[in-house]
Amino acid sequence: MPVIAVIGAQWGDEGKGKVVDLLAQEASLVVRFSGGDNAGHTVVNPCGKFGLHLVPSGIFSPHTVCIIGNGVVINPSVLIGEMDQLDRCGVATTRLFISDRANLIMPYHILLDGLEEESRGEKALGTTRKGIGPAFADKVARLGIRAGDLLDKDMLLERLRSVLDYKNTILTKVYGVSPLSLDEVYSQYCQYGERLGPHIRETVIMLEEALNRDELVLLEGAQGALLDPDFGTYPYTTSSSPLAGGGCLGAGLGPTRINRVVGVFKSYCTRVGSGPMPTELKDETGDLIRERAHEYGTTTGRPRRCGWFDAVVARFSNQINGFTGAAITRLDILDVFPRLKICVGYKLDGRTIDYFPANVAAVERCQPVYEEVAGWQTPTSHIREYEQLPLEARQYIARLEELISCPANLISVGQAREQTIHKTPIL
Repeated sequence: MPVIAVIGAQWGDEGKGKVVDLLAQEASLVVRFSGGDNAGHTVVNPCGKFGLHLVPSGIFSPHTVCIIGNGVVINPSVLIGEMDQLDRCGVATTRLFISDRANLIMPYHILLDGLEEESRGEKALGTTRKGIGPAFADKVARLGIRAGDLLDKDMLLERLRSVLDYKNTILTKVYGVSPLSLDEVYSQYCQYGERLGPHIRETVIMLEEALNRDELVLLEGAQGALLDPDFGTYPYTTSSSPLAGGGCLGAGLGPTRINRVVGVFKSYCTRVGSGPMPTELKDETGDLIRERAHEYGTTTGRPRRCGWFDAVVARFSNQINGFTGAAITRLDILDVFPRLKICVGYKLDGRTIDYFPANVAAVERCQPVYEEVAGWQTPTSHIREYEQLPLEARQYIARLEELISCPANLISVGQAREQTIHKTPIL
């Protein structure tokens, strides 16, 4: 059986949670490989409606093992709260495991995230202020504390003492705020260790064993390709790679083990936070999309910026991920529009381009070149067969496939698991 990576193909919030929840019914293992609790995946299924932030979206499949991989930074308090909520709803978390290599978000990460963002003033990046960036910075700087450290209290104390001295110097000398107490932080994280200890494992071994048994494995991405720190709208990006290649690093497997890469695209575009978005609609059309789709962040509640589908972004996303198939979500949101627009190029400084610039200032100057197509103006949320979609909707999907250079496997016409059209097989 293959390894399938499910990747956000735009700026995040594309509906990856629903796709993973759907595919997990056939999977043995689901591995969340990047990000932290700054990501939010909304899942609607027979168990109810859930907003997940750290727990993989495969948790609702009773036979599926879920792993929070080494590429994720974990706030233990948030994770425990999420596990408790799932348990209260009758969703067992006994099949949830945490990589002992995953870095932890510490109290000073959250403090510094907010202080650094405030210091930027009008140039703030629009972070969620949940400590994600500082935690990843410490990981690279070799200052991180990992989940495995919770299993050894002596090691935890030793690591924490040296790091906290350094962080308190920054907090007090640079930002003028009170230092954190070593005893309080240590005591709190020892309690976290007692609760999470049974779930902390060497998950690379679990992954390898599943692959050797020829079982289906899903890699669940967080955020979207255009938030990648190398290829996204830097510096308005996230702190870990949401790309398919990041799935190998964040889960712990070689690149040749991935067999399929499914890019998840909304049938339009959205973005939360700062940074350029060429097709953003600051008008009644954008407002209508937002309200019809309830486009507000799962994690922050912030209103998402909405715009027409950007095929320049989509092609670039395919180039850096190598999609073997696409999932097109929220098609039903477009049901009311008599005409639709697709961005097929940009006007930049008087010339037309068909590529996504690396320089964020250049992206900010890009003006979309639109192709206009007919809408269908009829409900689609009840449709389950591709041939039953209105002709104009099928023409829209076909044009997106052509522009992305990738066939559509799935088309979502609603949030619920069953509101899905299977167009072509993924496997």
